[in-house]
Amino acid sequence: MKWASNPIFWLVSLLAIAILAVRPTIHLLTESWWFESVGFADIFWTRIIWQLAIGFVVFILYSLVLWGNYRLAMSLTRTRGFRFLEESELAIYGDTIPNYVAGTLTFIVALGAASVGLETWDMILQFLNPTLLNRQDPIYGQDISFYLFQLPFWKYAQYACLNLLAWSLVLALLVYGFKEAIRFNGNWQNLLRGRIKVHISLLLVAIALVVAVGFWFDRYELLYSPDGVVFGGGYTDVHARLHSYWILGIATLALMGVFTLSLWLSSVALPVYGIGIYLVLFVLVGMVYPWFQQKFVVAPNELDRELPYIAHNIALTRDAYGLATVEQEDYPVNTDLSRDDLEANQPTISNIRLWTYRQLLSTYKQLQEFRPYYQFIDVDVDRYVLNGDYRQVMLAPRELDYAQLRQQTNTWVNQRLQYTHGYGVVASPVNQVTSEGLPEFFIKDIPPQSSVDLEVEEAAVYYGEGTTNYIFTGMTIDEFDYPQENNSQENASQENENTSLTRYGGAGGVPIGNWFRKAAYSFDFGSLNMLISDYFTDESKIHYHRQLRDRLEQVAPFLLFDNDPYITIIDGRLQWIVDAYTVSDRYPYAEPFIRTDNVVSLLQRNQTLERVARDRVNYMRNSVKVMVDAYDGTMKFFIVDEDDPIVRTYQKIFPTLFADSGAVSPEVQDHFRYALDLFQVQAQMYLTYHMSDPNVFYNREDVWSFPMKTNQDNAPPLEPYYVIMQLPGEESEEFILILPFTPKDKGNMISWLSARSDGDQYGKLLLYEFPKQGLVYGPNQIESRIDQNPEISSQLTLWNQQGSRVIRDDLLVIPIEGSLLYVKPVYLSAEQRELPELKRVIVTYDTQTVMATSLEEAFQELFGDRPTQTQETTGQSPEQEETESPSVQVNGEVRDLAQDALDAYQNAQAALQQGNWGDYGRYQDELETLLRQLTDESQE
Repeated sequence: MKWASNPIFWLVSLLAIAILAVRPTIHLLTESWWFESVGFADIFWTRIIWQLAIGFVVFILYSLVLWGNYRLAMSLTRTRGFRFLEESELAIYGDTIPNYVAGTLTFIVALGAASVGLETWDMILQFLNPTLLNRQDPIYGQDISFYLFQLPFWKYAQYACLNLLAWSLVLALLVYGFKEAIRFNGNWQNLLRGRIKVHISLLLVAIALVVAVGFWFDRYELLYSPDGVVFGGGYTDVHARLHSYWILGIATLALMGVFTLSLWLSSVALPVYGIGIYLVLFVLVGMVYPWFQQKFVVAPNELDRELPYIAHNIALTRDAYGLATVEQEDYPVNTDLSRDDLEANQPTISNIRLWTYRQLLSTYKQLQEFRPYYQFIDVDVDRYVLNGDYRQVMLAPRELDYAQLRQQTNTWVNQRLQYTHGYGVVASPVNQVTSEGLPEFFIKDIPPQSSVDLEVEEAAVYYGEGTTNYIFTGMTIDEFDYPQENNSQENASQENENTSLTRYGGAGGVPIGNWFRKAAYSFDFGSLNMLISDYFTDESKIHYHRQLRDRLEQVAPFLLFDNDPYITIIDGRLQWIVDAYTVSDRYPYAEPFIRTDNVVSLLQRNQTLERVARDRVNYMRNSVKVMVDAYDGTMKFFIVDEDDPIVRTYQKIFPTLFADSGAVSPEVQDHFRYALDLFQVQAQMYLTYHMSDPNVFYNREDVWSFPMKTNQDNAPPLEPYYVIMQLPGEESEEFILILPFTPKDKGNMISWLSARSDGDQYGKLLLYEFPKQGLVYGPNQIESRIDQNPEISSQLTLWNQQGSRVIRDDLLVIPIEGSLLYVKPVYLSAEQRELPELKRVIVTYDTQTVMATSLEEAFQELFGDRPTQTQETTGQSPEQEETESPSVQVNGEVRDLAQDALDAYQNAQAALQQGNWGDYGRYQDELETLLRQLTDESQE
């Protein structure tokens, strides 16, 4: 082959390989700079070194073994040519073409095996750094850490060896077949002879040994059997399949002995007979015997036979999902709730959530985005001590919407250098509204204005949920910080005279001041502007991986992150908190989390639950909390569950990544909340696994379900919700996550599960069970009662027409003093403009259902007037209460202020109807100022 000896061919080949290797090499280099900038360079190099080492070892091993077997086969047949084409023009002479073909096949197989090996770095490092659980499986007595950290590696090693030997056998047989060293002449007993037979026999011996080892490890795989009454090894698995694996393993070793013995025999009859007998035994012992056991021994006596294995499944499933420690208490529902009880539980009453994140998000967008390039992505729930009161608060950061920005200004300078970040946060209480049915803001506007003792000192949002693009800071031009004065929606390019400019001063970003780094990033991001722009300085930085999930997965891809990061204000800075999970599908006997009708609607919009279901995860812990600074992107990983063996193993692997819980400051810990996605998984599993008696579990006597949001068909399930309330028997209120349960296919409520988030009680689960002898109304039944109330239904029907839309949001079940309050907010929104206004509150207690303009009015109808004159915090702001109190002596100045307030209100309503949100916000501020002045004058 002349082209093979041509230096130009080799030069072109090397050049092509170099070109193919340039991009991944440059990307690897830029990623190393990024990891260095965030302080996790050791994490990066640990992963890269192990990946390269594993890939290199696997590639070399496969290459040597495959090429060695090929060369051995070629040497054993060196007197033979490739005769299958000798009568044609394509006849092959010599070894050149076969060598190229075998070399290519060897390279492809070795490269494929190496690429698989690259992904095993995590598994191998866990294998080398296991953490004991000090709990044994019920069948073999192995510590469960063996299944989490060691068995996966042994199974991979066994598979890799079998794969390598199988390819070696295929390659050898191809050589012998093409060279006609193996030829059937009517006498198959002489099919193989001499050293060729030795070669093939040794490969078969090695394959048989690896298969026998595989049967040994398959014994442990029985603990993940999905074929029984429950997940895990059942009676047939333990008493039939386990025995069959022993028999087949011994039979495989015997077959290996047959292959070895055949080395000294001239005929291949013995191995052929051995393989035939082995296949028959495999069918009888491996398939027929377990079927017979299941059909005629287990099925007629299933409960009796499977009872111990059901108990194993229950116990280990509850352990795997953290359900074994759920505390159960009775909640004897009474109807003795009085007005005095409400007054004694004011922290609970004053934190009943009237705003849901869906409606509040629409309202925030209309009232507080101000510019098209700003966006609120989500509304988060947290709690703060404000002016001495423990309050539940909803917050949303104002991020930059780059999709809208590109529509307005499509220049590289604007998108990468000037419009770099969002700005500010909006916060409002969960239960207060203005007279127009809009939220009463604690923090609002740009720059953030606070009406409580919670200040935002650094309001820029460079890192968030929607920041997917890369930007530059430290350039020769200033960055746009926020708009000033005029809040109307104008084109971004026309705002220069009314904008505040800034220079980034945080620790985030990768230095990109020298030409080499600019060239590398220019190539990696495919942007020539980076290389030729004159705006760069020695202090320039590039910011990328700014989206929270992307940023965290770069550092810790072995963790699973919650679908709902939430923003907090800590020491004047905006800090994201993200719950991180350790998961596994290797916990013996634990039932995997799978799709069900109860959670299908949640899975459709929750990436975390989707992955848990897709990967059939059967172990989950919220072991890590991550705090990400919204300004400089600093990431801090805190271990909050030190009993989790998986996170302890990763702590051994990456000793600089995690900080123990003792390193968490009280200010940060006060904002940790029970992880929402974990709670949803636990609640789903608890629907069945609250039954601890195997007999009850087998008969499915007490299966629960999630209540539906409405009483309509195909309604989505009620989602868990955070509340501040005082749990039965506790001395003070606390922040908890709550979800009620109903019996399967029934509407009444059977129990409610709460997850605690405060102080030393963090992470505890409490289940309150209702009496089973009486009726406790479930959410669906309450919805039916609302629909059947003629006054309420007629009013809602009247509103739900002529361009208006009534929104009946989530029904909240509020346990208080042994009783249950059902609270449902009702919003009114125009069909053309999404600005939901909270217009009514529906409250149900015992047999009464009322609809009022506020919670306080509803309580007055249900329980009478308040016994004492205390501040009202149930649906009306303090300003409203003051302005709606009895009139004071009116003087001329008060009358003028009142008229000005009325004018401001009318102007605001006119701006609202025109969709002019900038003027609407300005008139609202003016109205608030006038009302405060009016109040001061009245008090004088």
